[in-house]
Amino acid sequence: MIVFKEFTFDAAHFLPNVPETHKCRNMHGHTYRIRIYVEGPLDPLLGWVMDFADLKKAWKRIEPQLDHKVLNDIEGLSNPTAEHIAIWAWEQLKPVLPLLSRIELYETPSSGVMYNGQ
Repeated sequence: MIVFKEFTFDAAHFLPNVPETHKCRNMHGHTYRIRIYVEGPLDPLLGWVMDFADLKKAWKRIEPQLDHKVLNDIEGLSNPTAEHIAIWAWEQLKPVLPLLSRIELYETPSSGVMYNGQ
């Protein structure tokens, strides 16, 4: 079974590797939405795959590094595309969420990425 929990964070970034004329080369911000999925067996006694509170606890470990920050200043995010942010989040969360199966990161309400560790 797959369960998920969704969070938001606000951050600024710029994309240093795009052409000088590209609008995203300039500093700008987004309200990002991240959906964290875990997959595993349903615990027959508890009736869940994982306590949603444990998902929230894992997110709260990394949220302060992202929320209201300049993403380019974070180690590993010098080129903070949505793709790189999703990979970075995966690498931070996977050690504490072994059942992590997918991350969806929305940069805008209609644009985002899905990453499953591959």
